[in-house]
Amino acid sequence: MNEKHNIGSLFDRIAGKYDTLNHLLSLNIDKWWRKKAAQSIQKNKGQKIQCLDVAIGTADLAIELAGQLQKADATFTITGIDLSTEMMNIGKEKVRKRGLQNQISFMKASALEMTFTNNSYDVVTCSYGVRNFSDLDKGLAEMQRVLKPGGQLMILEFSYPKNKIIAWVYDLYFTHLLPSIGRFLSKDKTAYTYLNRSVKHFVWGEEMCGRMASAGFSNISHKTLTFGISTIYTATK
Repeated sequence: MNEKHNIGSLFDRIAGKYDTLNHLLSLNIDKWWRKKAAQSIQKNKGQKIQCLDVAIGTADLAIELAGQLQKADATFTITGIDLSTEMMNIGKEKVRKRGLQNQISFMKASALEMTFTNNSYDVVTCSYGVRNFSDLDKGLAEMQRVLKPGGQLMILEFSYPKNKIIAWVYDLYFTHLLPSIGRFLSKDKTAYTYLNRSVKHFVWGEEMCGRMASAGFSNISHKTLTFGISTIYTATK
């Protein structure tokens, strides 16, 4: 999909409506998905953790993870990278309102060409971002490179239900209703058509786990959420 090469500008266009549409189109279940994803990160009391949130967007996952790290009495920093300036501007304001600006920082950067040195982070996360990589394998390899040995990877991404009836309903919703609502509310004619196609043509389940293994990750597992609509993938380096 050619849109992936201009993904930053695509999300810049819809940034103002992104959170509202996410919550509306998922019936607010996306908040629970991110909570479960953040809970999958192992946290020890008093631990010092350096996190990298790839495709941080409007910072919903980073904020959820920060809250859970605070509860665990962990010392932490979260560095977020993204190609969309407008998405990050919204994220920065949300972070500021929660008083987390000393813990969560933002940087415009590509997930495929990170400037971080090898073995820099204890935790690498990515929420609904890997399907937008123009080269999935390169992105996974970069996340593996910057992760410390023994470090944790967590990816939260859309997938497809295995139940045929639920999959049919889901596909109908994703193919027709979601793009129509997205176009109407965002006033963007193409963005939500792309988002629909990006989910339908992306790898998931065992195939995704295989790509993670090829990137050098181990202890790979995946857990489906809400009939398989989303999946949490975890692994270590």
